[in-house]
Amino acid sequence: MNRIAFITGATSGFGRACAHRFAEAGWSLVLTGRREERLNELREALQDRVPVHTAVLDVRDADEVKAVIDALPEAFAAVTCLVNNAGLALAPQPAQRVSLDDWHTMIDTNVSGLVNVTHALLPTLIDQGAGSSIINVGSVAADAPYPGNHVYGATKAFVRQFSYNLRCDLLGTGVRVTDIAPGLAETEFTLVRTGGDRGAHDTLYGDTTPLGAEDVAEQIFHVATLPAHVNINRLEVMPVRQAWGPFAIDRD
Repeated sequence: MNRIAFITGATSGFGRACAHRFAEAGWSLVLTGRREERLNELREALQDRVPVHTAVLDVRDADEVKAVIDALPEAFAAVTCLVNNAGLALAPQPAQRVSLDDWHTMIDTNVSGLVNVTHALLPTLIDQGAGSSIINVGSVAADAPYPGNHVYGATKAFVRQFSYNLRCDLLGTGVRVTDIAPGLAETEFTLVRTGGDRGAHDTLYGDTTPLGAEDVAEQIFHVATLPAHVNINRLEVMPVRQAWGPFAIDRD
């Protein structure tokens, strides 16, 4: 199988780390994201090692997604691994204080965006058959309620259930589906969520040892390179220094 990975949200965090990890193993890469300058920098960093095709893409736009996939050069068209990484969290405040626009942005990106790309690439992945993979980046927030999680956690619960349901529909095609669910991981995630609040970022990740983007990328790569008959349905990965807390109780 000619190994080609299509990675969304490749300009930062897990997506960028995945691009580097898959390149180390000699995969051809289709890298997408909204920030053209970062895409160009990533292509320049990797193209001496592996074939790289980049495309500026907002996954929320289904027509744009289809156009980018339809226009893939022949050498990159036979995608064998889709890494649905594009996503974000916004508005860590209580639900009653959050802008409805922020909720819609999370739904449009984390849910509709993932669905748009998956739907557009499904025929290609099915054509490639055994050994092909869809790897969806979810979160432990899909299962663990916490203050300020509201719509973000709900979108990641969608990712989990959508992944499971895809497994059912793709039975017999050879295409694998995995929900990767990271815990505390230090990326630009909190800066985006808080509108660039460096203090919030430093408070969350300071004085502990969170996952790095490379840690999560290694797990994604592992799942993508398992023998063709093996499917990891869901892989939850947390730093050793993170665990669950007790229930919150309102007291007089």
